[in-house]
Amino acid sequence: MTTTLIEAEFDTDLIPGPLEYAIFLPDGYDETSDAYPLLYILHGGGGSRDFLSQMKPSVEELTEEGKLPKLVVVTPSALRSFYMDYSDGSQQWETLITGSFLTHLRATYNVRSDRQGTLLFGISMGGMGALRMGFKHPDIFGGLAALEPGIEPELAFGDIKPEDRFYRPPELYQTIYGNPVDEAYWKQNNPANIALKHARTIAASGLEIYLECGDQDGFGLDRGAEFLHRILRDNGIGHEYHLVRGADHVGATLASRSQEGLAFLNRVLNPPPADPQVESFHNVIDAMRNAAT
Repeated sequence: MTTTLIEAEFDTDLIPGPLEYAIFLPDGYDETSDAYPLLYILHGGGGSRDFLSQMKPSVEELTEEGKLPKLVVVTPSALRSFYMDYSDGSQQWETLITGSFLTHLRATYNVRSDRQGTLLFGISMGGMGALRMGFKHPDIFGGLAALEPGIEPELAFGDIKPEDRFYRPPELYQTIYGNPVDEAYWKQNNPANIALKHARTIAASGLEIYLECGDQDGFGLDRGAEFLHRILRDNGIGHEYHLVRGADHVGATLASRSQEGLAFLNRVLNPPPADPQVESFHNVIDAMRNAAT
């Protein structure tokens, strides 16, 4: 398999300096005119486009095994921005990633322009970014996989407990959300609040959602994942949720967990056919239910 990993820059005035990014082109990229699905892989806090080189073996392995179609993958360097538009307007990461940068990718590379062929995958801070952008823009993205997302288990900034924010200094919150923190702006950009406010839109869009976290996460992010899972379930937003037994925020489990998230996105791109056994089962229980009522 001959794949290509390219480092490039995109000039923009939405953030300080150009946006650095890495892009993965699949084997045989130039041999077909068919457009490839586009996958954003979003790194964690303080990471960079180099994260794509770490994910490359998993993408290649799943593609070789037929568990992932050939696709174009891009990772922008986003520092510790939360992939957010800052409250003071000085940096507009979400606007960039969902707007002019996406337009650039579609114009420069042979990728699909439909929502079903545009996907998000993120780890930690990248998981938070994938959730926020997916929930806010289900017209752009067809599916997302959020691994150990950096989200707090609250609906109000003032309710966040020290154990759920100790790893983020006050200065970081203030840089992004304002000094003092604009609690309304935090709420506006918190994935759980977005899900609550736009539950009907998200559910009706068919956005496919994969959410997971290790139950031994060193940052306690399993509390945020479980909190969001309940909100999604209670508000009719379909999703797949995994609380991974014995898994931490780092370590050997991440490789297999990443592959499971990517395999979920494969099912978004290639939905499985209807299962006749399931259809037959539901015919039987529907009849039982009708008889009982």
